[in-house]
Amino acid sequence: MNKIRAFAALSWQMKVLLLEAYVFLGWARLKKQQPFHQVAGKLGEPMTESSLAYHPETKQLLASISAAIEMASRYTWWESKCLVQALAVINMLKRRKIPCTLYLGTARDCTGELVAHAWVRSGPFYITGQAGMERYTVVGQFAIQEDRWGTSCKSC
Repeated sequence: MNKIRAFAALSWQMKVLLLEAYVFLGWARLKKQQPFHQVAGKLGEPMTESSLAYHPETKQLLASISAAIEMASRYTWWESKCLVQALAVINMLKRRKIPCTLYLGTARDCTGELVAHAWVRSGPFYITGQAGMERYTVVGQFAIQEDRWGTSCKSC
């Protein structure tokens, strides 16, 4: 009952973002099942990064998208960890023509096993996967350069 009250108390915009995040998390989970080479071509420009510049209007939107993905991923009945969250975020940002970079990293855990992680950055802000990313060596990155405000904005 508390969860229903908490959801009801959210703004209309946040409710819409949560629904969108939930749908894109499901889509991303399906994409994760496919061979990586089939998905990689749609992730952005390989081995490049988007700019650190951002438009001030996007800061709050990026925070809201990050919160929506985090909240929605807690309530999916499928696994929605870092890669699924990252794929969902880049699609939400693509829809809004906001540049971003998807990073894929690997590291060794305490037992020596290879582990992987994914995170997304837009401008100077990390949208998802920022917890623990410094432990990983970047082995792949994909940039989406679309910018709804053009390339003239250099605010930071």
